[in-house]
Amino acid sequence: MSQTAIDTAHLSRQSGGDHALERELLTLFAQQCAKHLRTIHGSADLQARLDAAHSLKGAARAIGAWQVAEAADAVELRLAEADQRRTEAAMDALTLAAAEARAAICRSDCAA
Repeated sequence: MSQTAIDTAHLSRQSGGDHALERELLTLFAQQCAKHLRTIHGSADLQARLDAAHSLKGAARAIGAWQVAEAADAVELRLAEADQRRTEAAMDALTLAAAEARAAICRSDCAA
C-alpha cells in the first residue's frame, strides 16, 4: 500500500485547518530535515547523531511525515546498536524518505 510523504489530513488536524500555519510548519520541517540529516550523516559525536534522529522523528510525527518518522526511528535504533552496516542502510532509507517529504513540500508550495 502506497503512503504519501505527508499525511495532509493529520497536518490539517494539527494546524486546526489553518493553511498558512500548515505552510509554515512544512517549511520549518524541511529546514529541520536538512539540519538533522547533516548531523546524522556528518557528526563524529554519537550522542549528537542519536539526538538528531530522535528530534527528526518527533518533528516528522508532528506533521504526518510517517515514512520519515519510521526511518528516523530505525536510524536511532541502529546507531544505538552500533551496527555500522545496518546503520548505513537505515540512513539511506531516511535520506530517501526525507527527500520525498521535502519534494512533496516543494510541490505544495509551488501549487499554493
